[in-house]
Amino acid sequence: MIAGGAGGAGAADGASGAGGADAAGGADAAGAATGAREAHARIGSAARRGSSEPWAWALVSPTVLLYLLLALLPLANLVVMSMHTIKWEQGIAQWTFNGLKHFAAMPADPLLRAGARNTTLFAALAVALEMVIGLALALFVSRIARGRVLYRTIFLLPVLIPGIVIGAIWKLMYNPDFGVINQLLGVVGLNGRDWLGDGALALLSVIVVDVWHWTPFVFLLMLAAIESLPGDVHEAALIDGANAWQEFRHVTFPMLLPAFAVTLAFRLIVSFKVFDEVYLLTGGGPGTATEVVSYTIYRRFFTEDRMGYGSAISVTVLFALALMIVLAFGAAQRRRRANDA
Repeated sequence: MIAGGAGGAGAADGASGAGGADAAGGADAAGAATGAREAHARIGSAARRGSSEPWAWALVSPTVLLYLLLALLPLANLVVMSMHTIKWEQGIAQWTFNGLKHFAAMPADPLLRAGARNTTLFAALAVALEMVIGLALALFVSRIARGRVLYRTIFLLPVLIPGIVIGAIWKLMYNPDFGVINQLLGVVGLNGRDWLGDGALALLSVIVVDVWHWTPFVFLLMLAAIESLPGDVHEAALIDGANAWQEFRHVTFPMLLPAFAVTLAFRLIVSFKVFDEVYLLTGGGPGTATEVVSYTIYRRFFTEDRMGYGSAISVTVLFALALMIVLAFGAAQRRRRANDA
């Protein structure tokens, strides 16, 4: 009986081993079949992509050609103009090639030097104030439970007003005789000032107008970024005992940094092209107190009819802005790689 039991156990083990081998063989066969299907699918997908690429290029090419026509052709014409002296004789433009003569003359231009200095100061102060105030307003509105739509609408009103209307409003407000700002100062016993006629105050007055105009734009982008943040992270910070400043510094602002950097780069680029506030409020004066690069280009190109020299300044500004964009995106990519690592 013992021998019979051993024989039965051996037979059972043999059957079990055979069944395991069959199961393993079946699994291998199924895996091979699945791999074959995946390879076939990849080959089919690659074939479909290859066959659809000509159609994709055919669909995209009109847009590309339109972009080349509307963007690159005027830019190429501007570069060509910057290398010529253009004079009008009997209604016909006379082009005289002078190479890089206009570019070499720019460092000696006192109006351009003043414009570059004022533009840099304007961009630094205006954008810094807009970013701080816009972010603060966005944080304030994001914590309001009731009336958020009302506050959002009120804060967005300045950016909806046309630039020429803003210039007229603030020129009246800054008027030294009957402007509301001097009247308010008189109520509290202070003397009024000539805000746009005083060289020490004119640029700061224009900066105030730009901050009032563009802070709502920063507020809108920052509020959208704040509302997209995950709520569980803030709840975890509160559970850990973080106060409001610690939560903002270590949780909220690091997550807002990509949106903050994009908004900052956009506002810097736009602020370096400022023109309408200066044109409507001061005309670059008094003297060169509010002269900016865009207004210098306007003077040289249109007022003085020096189209070649004005084009050279435009090309230089365009190159500087393009370089700023490249550096900003390069810094953002390096930071992203560092965070991923």
